[in-house]
This record gives sequence, C-alpha cells and structure tokens, in this order.
Amino acid sequence: MAFDKASVTGADVDGKRVLVRVDFNVPLEGERVTDDTRIRAALPTIDFLTGAEAKVILCSHLGRPKGQVVPELSLAPAAKRLSELTGKPVEMAADVGGEDSQAKAEALAPGGILLLENTRYEPGETDNDPELAARLASLADLYVNDAFGAAHRAHASTAGVATDLPAYAGLLLEKEVENLTSVASDPKRPLVVVLGGAKVSDKVGVIDRFLEIADQILIGGAMCFPFYKAQGHSIGGSLCHDDDIPLAREALAKSAAGNCELVLPTDLALGREFSADTDTEMLDGVDVPDNWMGLDIGPKSAADYAGRVASAGTVLWNGPMGAFELDPFADGTRTVAEAVAAAPGFTVVGGGDSVAALVKFGLTGDVDWVSTGGGASLELLEGKELPGVAALDDK
Repeated sequence: MAFDKASVTGADVDGKRVLVRVDFNVPLEGERVTDDTRIRAALPTIDFLTGAEAKVILCSHLGRPKGQVVPELSLAPAAKRLSELTGKPVEMAADVGGEDSQAKAEALAPGGILLLENTRYEPGETDNDPELAARLASLADLYVNDAFGAAHRAHASTAGVATDLPAYAGLLLEKEVENLTSVASDPKRPLVVVLGGAKVSDKVGVIDRFLEIADQILIGGAMCFPFYKAQGHSIGGSLCHDDDIPLAREALAKSAAGNCELVLPTDLALGREFSADTDTEMLDGVDVPDNWMGLDIGPKSAADYAGRVASAGTVLWNGPMGAFELDPFADGTRTVAEAVAAAPGFTVVGGGDSVAALVKFGLTGDVDWVSTGGGASLELLEGKELPGVAALDDK
C-alpha cells in the first residue's frame, strides 16, 4: 500500500522554521541516555532538514509527568546525546511553546537545532488542547511528524498542531507506515506471524486480522496458556488471564474454519517460580503439573518455529517466546530471534520486548525493519488509522 501522506522530502524548507515531533521517550539513568535507538532513528529527518538550511525546532514527550514539571524527566540528556550524534550544538528551551521557546525559535539560525522541554509538562498535551497546539504552531512555518511511537495518540503535539500548520511526514514515520502496512497489504508468501508476550487481549486485534491474511500464526510466551486452557489442558501455576480464554477459543475456531494455521508449542521449559535461580524442568508435552509454571517454549517447538520462519516469504515477529530476561528461559526467544535474523524473506519486528530481545542477542542489524513503536505498530497492524498520521496533509 503506497503511503498517501505528504512527505517532508517534497516540502520547501529552506530558511523556514520547522517544528518536528520526534520520539525521544528514551530510558535515562540520572542524566545519561542508556539507549539512544529512538534518537538515532530521528537522525535522517533531522539531517535532511539541517542540510536544507531549515531552522529545526524539535519537540517530544518523556515518561509520564502528568502535566507537572518533573526535573528527572527533562529532555536535557536527550539534547546532549543528539548533539554528540549530530556533531552540532543543540539548544534547549526551558518550556513548551512559552516565552523561552518563542525567543529561542526566533533567534535560530538556518541549519540550527532547538529542542523544547518535555511536552507532557503541559497538562494540555494529552488532552489535545487547541490552545497548546496553537502555541506550538506559532513557533514554526511548517510541521513534520516523525514520532511513529506516539502516532497512535491524538495529542496536541502529534495531531492538534497538524491542523494549524502545513503538516508533513518525516522519513522515519513514512518508512514505518510503509513497512508495517506492506506486511498485511502485499506480503510475499508464505506469511508467517510469530506472536508472544503475556496477554491474548493485547494482541487479539492482530490475531483476528492475520487469521484472515497470514498462512501461519505461531504463538509463544504466556499467551499460549489461555489457548491450552481453552483446549482443556492443565497449566499448573502458569500465567493466564481468565478473560483471555474465550478470546483464545474464538481464535482457535476461526483458524479451524479458515486458511490460516494457528500453531501452539508442543513442549515447554518449566520453572517452580519466576526467577533465574529456580528449579527447572523440560516438559515434552503441554500439560503443566501443579507447582510448576511454563516460562519458555521448549526446544522442539523452538526448532519447529525456526524452520517455519526460515521458509517464509514474509515474517512478522511481535513478542518474546518466554521470560527471556531470565537466562534459563531465554533459549526459545533466542532461537526464534536468530531464525528471524537469518531468514531470507522480508522480516519485520514490531515494538517493545521483541526489539529488546534483538538488542540482547546482538541481532538488530540483521532484520529488514525494526519498528520503534510498540502500541503504534500493533494498532497499525490491526488495520487501525493512527491519529498522528491521519492529521497530516495528503500527498
């Protein structure tokens, strides 16, 4: 599916002030950014704009300060890291569209970079307050949204401001939407979807949609236990949300009636408790005894999933296969991650813990597209329209 929104590459930005919504919601330790993936992801758009002599005004949220000024959630560490990555000075404004922002935006030279303070310091940000949107819009001549990770939120800095200025998609946002929508709209076959994580309800929209599109859906993580429960298996002390069981039953019925194979693990790695130094046992089967919990898919299932991934034309992976943060239960996720990284087909990894797993196993560079958005990638894959994308000007 072609991307139908106006791209920043087609905008006249020379000498113009450009407000860019980025996603600098990065983890901090004190005043140090511990993972700069999201800052790096914004560099192509920032470099494009500074190279075209635009005056670049960046804004982002960080954490959840809930409309209060929380000094620990200042974007100053992100400004420092961005300056190191670009080799250019990055000026920091003390507010969000207030007097300091206005003065610094007006003084900005062509090719210069200014970062506003945390947008969520403003109570109007999450309410999509038109007054805050107008204040932000008054700083610039045009608006660019490159914050895919926040595009599923209709906030003042993601949707509101786009109605007040000519609004374009940044390079990252454009690529995210194109790559994620291509999985559903025009996949090379077979399309294999690997879904893990804790709750069926978090992924039910994706499961429903891909039961109609995919050739196979492979289930891992604690998500498999509602499916086992729906089939009448015992799950011991494994994590299972009761409200997930009817959803799993519906998905099994839909798969049986359709053309998409829904695959569950056939063996499990068990632990007595959720801990790295717990007793462990391999279960050849899926009926978990009392006083044990399933914490990873077993080696047979991992090998089976890896084989299916290897022969896929397109692979979408979202969610780990087990408690990969605990070393005894990392093998299933590692095997699947290595298979996705080595797969000859087009590979897309969506958001959150799957990306953390790729980072842990050193495989991020071996996947065709690694999404920067957790919730945003899931909503897009479900087929929903994202407010931050919908608000942009059409091509």
